[in-house]
Amino acid sequence: MIERAPYAQMLGVREWIDEAGNAGLVMPASPGLEGREGFLYGGVIGSLLELACLAALSGEEGVVAGRPRPINMTIDFLRGGLMVESYAQARIVRLGKRVVNVDATCWQSDRESPIATGRMHILRSV
Repeated sequence: MIERAPYAQMLGVREWIDEAGNAGLVMPASPGLEGREGFLYGGVIGSLLELACLAALSGEEGVVAGRPRPINMTIDFLRGGLMVESYAQARIVRLGKRVVNVDATCWQSDRESPIATGRMHILRSV
């Protein structure tokens, strides 16, 4: 569903299912996404994490009505993202009365060696 968003389409993001059946996102590398030579632009990595957080919400009925209203997002860049396919998965950590907390991880060839992580807080529909 998130891959229908215009920004996700521009990045080439599509849904991906892992071997355990968990949904995530995958983004192919392309020259337009390059920052410094040989590496993905950090904003693109942050965008992939944000889209993964929003995708995690889309599977939860009644959590957020209409368009999600993000409160904030924090991103930790752990290493440079190479110009290869990148993956991201997010999980809802807490469904509070007013705020939803979501964590996301982005990796490339090795899931155990993430290139970035993110935390997003989204205002819950009341």
